[in-house]
Amino acid sequence: MKKYIRNAFEVEAVAYETGKGMEDGFMPWNSVVTTGWIQTENLIKITREDGMVMCPFIQNRRGLIFLRKGDYIITEMDMERHACGGDKFFDRYHQIDE
Repeated sequence: MKKYIRNAFEVEAVAYETGKGMEDGFMPWNSVVTTGWIQTENLIKITREDGMVMCPFIQNRRGLIFLRKGDYIITEMDMERHACGGDKFFDRYHQIDE
């Protein structure tokens, strides 16, 4: 089997913070849980004033990416966005000086 290494390319990244408008939207917690195709461990849950619990997400060409505690939102040069856990972020990315 052939082996490959990921090409290096520049991205912008920022640690996710609630209340900063960084997400593309929210989905009710009960909808996230009942879909059954996503692990719910460490998902960020925000309780609205009306008591509804919501989960923030970003959207890209592959679908919805629900944000977890400690995630970084990565924006590639073509504006495609992804999430990377804080536990893996600094193994995969290093800061460059400008």
